[in-house]
Amino acid sequence: MFDGAVRRLREEARETDERRLLVLAGDPERTRRAAAEALDAAAVDPAEATLVGPDPALDCEQLPPERSAELLGTTRDGVVLDLHAACRPNTVGRAVGVVDGGGLLILLTPPLDAWPDRRDGFDEGLAVPPADLSAVSGHFRRRLVDTLREHPGIAVVDVDAERVERDGLTDPAPVLGRPGVSIPDARTFPDHVYAACLTDDQVEAVRELERLREDGQAVVVEADRGRGKSSAAGLAAGALAFAGEDVLVTAPAYRNAAEVLARARERLDAADALVSADDPETPHELTAPEGRVRFRRAADMADGGLPDGPDAVIVDEAAALPVHVLESFLDAPAVAFTTTVHGYEGAGRGFSVRFRDALDESDHAVGEIRMAEPIRHAAGDPVEVWGFRALLLDASPPVDPLVADAEPESVEYVGLDAPDLLADEPLLREVFGLLVLAHYRTEPDDLARLLDAPNVAVRALLFDGHVVSVALLAREGGLDAETRAEMYDGARIRGNMLPDVLTTQLRDESAGVPVGYRVLRIATHHAARSRGLGSRLLGEIREEFADDVDWLGVGYGATPELLEFWAGNDFTPVHLSTTRNDESGEYSALMLDPTSDAGAALFERHADQFVARAGDVLADPLADLDPDVARATLSALDRDADPDLADWEWRQIASAAFGPGLFDMAPGLYRRLAVTYFTADVDHDLTARQERLLVSKALQGRPWDVVADDLDYPSTAQAMRALGDALEPLVDEFGSDAALTEADRYR
Repeated sequence: MFDGAVRRLREEARETDERRLLVLAGDPERTRRAAAEALDAAAVDPAEATLVGPDPALDCEQLPPERSAELLGTTRDGVVLDLHAACRPNTVGRAVGVVDGGGLLILLTPPLDAWPDRRDGFDEGLAVPPADLSAVSGHFRRRLVDTLREHPGIAVVDVDAERVERDGLTDPAPVLGRPGVSIPDARTFPDHVYAACLTDDQVEAVRELERLREDGQAVVVEADRGRGKSSAAGLAAGALAFAGEDVLVTAPAYRNAAEVLARARERLDAADALVSADDPETPHELTAPEGRVRFRRAADMADGGLPDGPDAVIVDEAAALPVHVLESFLDAPAVAFTTTVHGYEGAGRGFSVRFRDALDESDHAVGEIRMAEPIRHAAGDPVEVWGFRALLLDASPPVDPLVADAEPESVEYVGLDAPDLLADEPLLREVFGLLVLAHYRTEPDDLARLLDAPNVAVRALLFDGHVVSVALLAREGGLDAETRAEMYDGARIRGNMLPDVLTTQLRDESAGVPVGYRVLRIATHHAARSRGLGSRLLGEIREEFADDVDWLGVGYGATPELLEFWAGNDFTPVHLSTTRNDESGEYSALMLDPTSDAGAALFERHADQFVARAGDVLADPLADLDPDVARATLSALDRDADPDLADWEWRQIASAAFGPGLFDMAPGLYRRLAVTYFTADVDHDLTARQERLLVSKALQGRPWDVVADDLDYPSTAQAMRALGDALEPLVDEFGSDAALTEADRYR
């Protein structure tokens, strides 16, 4: 019924080296049959097509939506995305990035007019108890439908009515071909490597990757999707192996890095230097006379470290990996990271927000390059433009001069509901852009959550109408007895993170009764930081909601700086997770600020329990916690703790502090005293180094040689004596009469 329209759409895509998008809207089965017809009419080879959907309805590769991240690093001639069961923005973004120039992206959707009012599997995740599915709005899909009907290069077919609503043709001038590239005069890689580059951007990236021949070098290659960063990494890997280097390539999965291995193989072939490839004994490995290129999954090295000491490591699709995994690659002599600038992959911004700090502080000399010229498709590709607009992948905060003069007293506090944001596209872009820039976990799904979730609220500070600080809040708690019982028995209750942790992990079945707002994200424009704007925003939120809820709360990857910020705004720790966050690589801190009697009761019992168990968890599951995080967490408690030590125990401690006593005779005593010191509402008189020593040895029980090495003591004996010196003021501050009497024997 629409074969001619599809053929013309495909022909135009090929002539322009652009992609085109085809929307097949209607009954699910009809759209799936129409997709098969469309692929056939467009002459898409089934081997070059992928269906992303719940069922293998087409004669091509099929991936369930929850595995769509496997598409990263690959290219396809056609991608069919079945959105009937669930319209997940992250999956849409991944699909857009995979289609090659001249190819088709096909969306299977319900009838467009009715789609925004339907509820699907993704919406179920937004229906946070006690709200139900009917409370979820359809703002995101309404906006999505509008963009599909407005943007060029998008054809729309109503398969139920057998009618082509838009042909998607743009009638542009044909692409005349790419100009030649300029090969640099100063270079160490062979000429044939540079001759394989398709753009000057790619030439510059390969030239920068020559640094991997030297130890102590790190290279960051950033680009939007389809700019050839993986190909550049592959060209460099082949050149390095040809020169005798052992190159390790890693990514979330092999298919993500397949382009890197393919380009490396081509270059070794071109130099007649490919000895073997993908030997059954060494899968995913290319060998040259003296060097090699091999692939290993990043997850396989997260705990065991780098295999067999490579000369250089190339991390492809770095933005899709957790921060702690990325940090493990800094042990390599030389390392390169290729990463996507915009969050199409739905993997968050861990690389740019968190990991870059660790990279800059490492011993590596860091070079970086940004690739802008498309390779996969022509510049100005309408499908890329649509994807950026629909998912706000290129959203950005206001430019610096617009907010540089903002001060706490010159800003306006506002609530921004979804209709307000939809009616003001620049404001929506500023809000989401600031969240993306500031937080490693913000992804396309969060745009739908912001617009549709019934428990989410947006509050901001505006300066001359521009967003200078923004907070995303989630209402939690208020759960009925049945739901609380299910949670207590281990059921995961969506969107109630703080009640969930307090109930399931800390065994408080009543934790879901009080109602609170958890701060999901808070961000201040970088041009106006360190002026108190974030604190002003939190103060306004507290004033607005204090009479409506029982608590304000937050959970985040704990760092000393963030702990100081939240504690300075009257939030107090009640829990530290005992496993690292997969994305940030950090242990998460949960903090509460009670606003009612019910909230205060919840807070008091969990703060007291936290103090009671802190020493034990630091000695075991948190033994590798950064001592500065432990110091900041415990110091933020301000509890009237009592070490509850008997006289003989005090004599043991006082003797170790002032005399010949030994710490190793009763380590548990010192742990209780250390918790008392950090959590008590008294002046902390120890130096930062002494406090780190107290955490590392008294609380975490690290071996003496490790403690001495970590804190730069000349010997373990010096570290032991330093601990005694640190204990002296603690005995004077907290010790019983028996402790002071013992201490006086040695003064």
